[in-house]
Amino acid sequence: MAGLAGCGTDEAGSAPSGSASGVTGTVTVFAAASLTESFTTIGKDFEAANPGVKVTFNFAGSSALANQIDQGAPADVFASAAPKNMQSVVDAGNADGSPTTFVRNQLVIAVAKGNPKGVRALADLTRPGLKVAVCAEQVPCGAAATKALAAARVALTPVTLEQDVKGALSKVKLGEVDAALVYRTDARAAAADVDGVEFPESAEAINDYPIVVLKNAPNRTAAQAFVAYVRSDQGTSVLTAAGFQAP
Repeated sequence: MAGLAGCGTDEAGSAPSGSASGVTGTVTVFAAASLTESFTTIGKDFEAANPGVKVTFNFAGSSALANQIDQGAPADVFASAAPKNMQSVVDAGNADGSPTTFVRNQLVIAVAKGNPKGVRALADLTRPGLKVAVCAEQVPCGAAATKALAAARVALTPVTLEQDVKGALSKVKLGEVDAALVYRTDARAAAADVDGVEFPESAEAINDYPIVVLKNAPNRTAAQAFVAYVRSDQGTSVLTAAGFQAP
C-alpha cells in the first residue's frame, strides 16, 4: 500500500483529516530538529482534530533519525530535512510508498541580538577571532552550509561541528560562538535571542523536506492521517508562518 495513498489528500491544500474515522492511539513521528516548533504545534492541532490520538515526537538530526529507523527503531512517520537522509530509509525498504516534499528551508547566519560583530555576509565569518558554529556535513544543515560556502567561495574553519541545527543555534544563544549557519526557521523561532542575517548564496543550498509513512508503522492509519494533516491547509499555514517555503 502506498504510504500516502490512504492519506485522504493528494494535494497540499486539500482538507485535513479532522473528521477522520478510525484514527486512534499513539502516532510516533521522527522529525528533523528544525521542525521542532512547527511540528509540536501541528501535533497539538492534530490531536485536537482527532480526539483519542496522541502524537509523540523524536526530534534530532535527520541522519541520526534515518540510522535509528534503519536499525529497527519503531516509528510511524519520518520527516527529513533533506532527500539524502530520506533516501537511505527508502533504499533500506523502510518507507511505505514514495516520500513527498512538503516544505523547503533556507540558511541564514544567526548572530547575537543586535549583531554586535557586524556580520553582513559569509565572508565576514572568516574574520580573525570570530567564532563560528556549523552543522556536521552529514547533517542536512551542514550539507547546505557546505554548498553555500562553496557558492560564495568562502573557506571557513568553524570552532565546532554540531549534530543538528538546534545545537549550532544554541552555541549562539549561549554566547559560545559569534555566529552560526542555521535555517531561517530556527533563527525566527529564536528571535528573542538571535538575529538572522540573510545572504544571497543561501539560494544555492535550499533544502527540500520529504515526509513518508514508514513500512513497519505500528499505527499506519494514524500515520497516514498525520501526514495528510501536515500537507493540509492547516498544517501548511503553521509551517509557512514559521518561515518554511512551499515546495
